Amino acid sequence: MIEEAMLYEKLEERQVRCNLCAHRCTIKSGKRGICGVRENKEGCLYSLVYGTLIAGNLDPIEKKPFFHVYPSSKSYSIAAVGCNFSCAFCQNHDISQMPRTTRMIAGEDFLPAEIIARAKKIGAETIAYTYTEPTIFFEMAYDTAKIAVENGLKNVFVTNGFMTIETIETISSYLSAANVDLKSFRDEFYKKYCGARLNPVLDSLKKMKEVGIWVEVTTLLIPTLNDSDEELKDIAQFIAGLGKETPWHISRFHPQFKMQNLSSTPIASLHRAAKIGKEAGLKYVYSGNVPGDKGESTYCFKCGNLLIERYGFRIAALNLKGNKCPRCGTELEGLFI
Repeated sequence: MIEEAMLYEKLEERQVRCNLCAHRCTIKSGKRGICGVRENKEGCLYSLVYGTLIAGNLDPIEKKPFFHVYPSSKSYSIAAVGCNFSCAFCQNHDISQMPRTTRMIAGEDFLPAEIIARAKKIGAETIAYTYTEPTIFFEMAYDTAKIAVENGLKNVFVTNGFMTIETIETISSYLSAANVDLKSFRDEFYKKYCGARLNPVLDSLKKMKEVGIWVEVTTLLIPTLNDSDEELKDIAQFIAGLGKETPWHISRFHPQFKMQNLSSTPIASLHRAAKIGKEAGLKYVYSGNVPGDKGESTYCFKCGNLLIERYGFRIAALNLKGNKCPRCGTELEGLFI
C-alpha cells in the first residue's frame, strides 16, 4: 500500500527533502530516496511500504536481542522491505536490499489494526519492528505503535540508529525500548561497509536515553574490521557514558552476503571484548550467537548471583524477586512485567 510520508518538506521544482533518517535525501519528482521505499510523486513524498509486511513472526524477545525487556515473553516481529544502509555483511540482504536492486516492493498487506489484532491473538506482549530497518517503514510503525499502546502492548525497535532527532521525538511516546546496532566506532567503517556515518548513530543513542527509551546496544564483532582493543574500548566507554546499566550485546560474526572471505569470530575475541566492556564499568555485557556460553546469562552486578540463565533464545532459569536479586536485593535495570 502507499501512504503519504511523514517528516518531509517540499522544495522548489517539485523536489522534496526527507527528514526521517540522517541521509536527509533530497528527492526529485519520480525518484526514490536511498532506502528505495520512499518516492517523490509530483512533489509529494510517499511511503511505498505502508502496511506491506515482508515478515510477521512470533519470536522470543531474547532473539531481538533484548535481555532486559520482559524476559521470556513473546514479541510479534514485523518488517517491510528496504533499508537506509547497504551493509556488506547483512544477514537479511535479500529483503533489506530488494528495493534497491530490483525496485520491487514485496509483501502482504495488513492495516495497523490488523497487525495488532493478530499480535494479541497469538499471545504477543510486544510488537518488534525488526529484520530490516524500522525507520524506513516509519509511517506503518508509528500508526501500529499507537494502536498497540491503546491495546496494552509495548513497542520495541531493532534499529541501526541512523534516524533524525525529529523521528525519535515523534515516536518516543509510544516506543518502550530500542536495540541499536553500534556497528563500529570508526566513521570510515560506516562509510565503506554500510554506506552511512557514525555520528548520527551516536546522537540517536544519546537522544533515546534522554527521552526515556530503554536502550540496549549490539555490536557484531567482525574479525580484523572492528575488533581491535582500541576500538572496543572506545565503544565500551561511549556506552558507559550513556549509562553503565546499558546492556552491550557482542555478537559473533559468520560469513554473510559480500563478506564470505572472512572467518567466523573466534569465541576468544568475544570474551576479550566482554572483558573490555566490564573494565569500562558496564554492568551487563553479553556474548551472542554462541548458545551455551555463560556470557549469555545475566548476573547481579553487585553480588554475582545468577539471575537469568539463557541458552540461545531460551530462558533456562529465571531467578528474580520482581526485578531484584533475591540474594542481596539489588535492582536489575530494565523493563519487567
